[in-house]
Amino acid sequence: MTRLTAALVGVLGVAAALAAGHLVAALVGPSASPFLAVGNTAIDFTPQPVKDFAVRAFGTHDKLVLLLGMAVVLLGVAVAAGLLSRRSPLPGTVLAVVLGLLGVGAVLHRPDLGRLGVLAPVAALAAGVAVFRWLHGRAAHPAGTADGRRAFLVASGATGLAALVGQVAGGRVDVEASRRAVGALEPATPAPPVPPGADFAAEGTPTFITPNADFYRIDTALSVPRVRAEDWVLRVHGLVDRELTLRYDDLRRRDLVERTVTMVCVSNEVGGPYISTANFVGVPLRDVLLEAGVRDGADQLFSTSADGWTAGSPVDVVLEEDRGALIALGMNGEPLPLEHGFPARLVVPGLYGYVSATKWVVDLELTTFEARRGYWLDRGWARDAPVKLMSRIDRPERGSTVAGRVVATGIAWAQPTGVSKVEVRVDGGPWRTATLGDDVSGSTWRMWRVELDLPPGGHTIEARAADRAGVTQPQARVAPVPDGATGWHSVFFTVS
Repeated sequence: MTRLTAALVGVLGVAAALAAGHLVAALVGPSASPFLAVGNTAIDFTPQPVKDFAVRAFGTHDKLVLLLGMAVVLLGVAVAAGLLSRRSPLPGTVLAVVLGLLGVGAVLHRPDLGRLGVLAPVAALAAGVAVFRWLHGRAAHPAGTADGRRAFLVASGATGLAALVGQVAGGRVDVEASRRAVGALEPATPAPPVPPGADFAAEGTPTFITPNADFYRIDTALSVPRVRAEDWVLRVHGLVDRELTLRYDDLRRRDLVERTVTMVCVSNEVGGPYISTANFVGVPLRDVLLEAGVRDGADQLFSTSADGWTAGSPVDVVLEEDRGALIALGMNGEPLPLEHGFPARLVVPGLYGYVSATKWVVDLELTTFEARRGYWLDRGWARDAPVKLMSRIDRPERGSTVAGRVVATGIAWAQPTGVSKVEVRVDGGPWRTATLGDDVSGSTWRMWRVELDLPPGGHTIEARAADRAGVTQPQARVAPVPDGATGWHSVFFTVS
């Protein structure tokens, strides 16, 4: 058997295993696919500093980088298995079994899968071993004849086609059709219109409302959960007077409200990009919890995603009448995009997302912080995570050259209190008060601008904000871990 043939046997064996696992996973749970289960488990066990580096280095593309890295590793293992098995199929068989057992272990580790989930990696193991040994036999006997080579090519082509069909068929949960069928989500109580002077987008700030395609996404989901609206069920239980089971249509028949909310990721460094604003439509979370009847002693709302991710929100916060927490169904005039939580997600203004913004939410348990711990608490993050007072400079950009008069612009946020003032200074000089954009609410960001006459040369601009309670943004730089970054954002630029 030639080296090329041996490598091809190994690659096709692994492809058949992945396809079989993916196909069976479509029946027992998409995240049972061995490839995804191993990837999700790798995310769970990755040290926090490595995760932080991935977010800083790759941002919203960190999952794609992991998938590509896993694919390269698997390709290398497949080629190695084939090359080691040129004389005997035993080495490749052993490697296939090891990979299969790794998939079984990963599936058993997943909190969102039942016992039937192991069927997917078991099917992958069986298919991988069987196809590898079958192709090995075709390639090794009688490889030297034209008929033998023809038979091997036919077998290889059939295996590749079957693997492709398995991968495609395994992903045939048509969630987009379900999302389209939802149609318009008309709120009974619309959000107040955003005034035209709320942003300075023409001068460098973001638009006040972030388009769905540009809304930041930071989560642990290696693959987006694919839950149809007609299959979605939300369970509300725990320390309640009556347990609730709510379907999508149950929520949709209620009076929907629309709220304009800025969401911030706790991983955001000073001056970071992980902040966006949208008009969310949904059902007030407070109303649902009061309907269930929250018992004395419940201090945590423990939410679980369809992929098993968990978060804990303070009960006293989500029950605040003016907080505006939602079980959101829509975003910017359409049903939630898949990657932002369709069919439903939580939105709690004023809390960082890791304790408040569970996407693909399927379970709400009223409990205590002593009894349950959310996903990120065991990874070094704080239990309480109110969004911190912060400002950012958007223009001039770092390292840029500006001709003539300088117009500096940026954003600030102080949820849920609201921003009262933004000040900037250049080269450590006196502070100047910036002009603020029109105010929308304390739950949203606020834009600012200031005009500066500066001499040619290099300059450093700094910004700080103050909230309506009179608190000024602290200067000291603090890293995001454990409860969010602080510090003044600064930008160096040149005036020509």
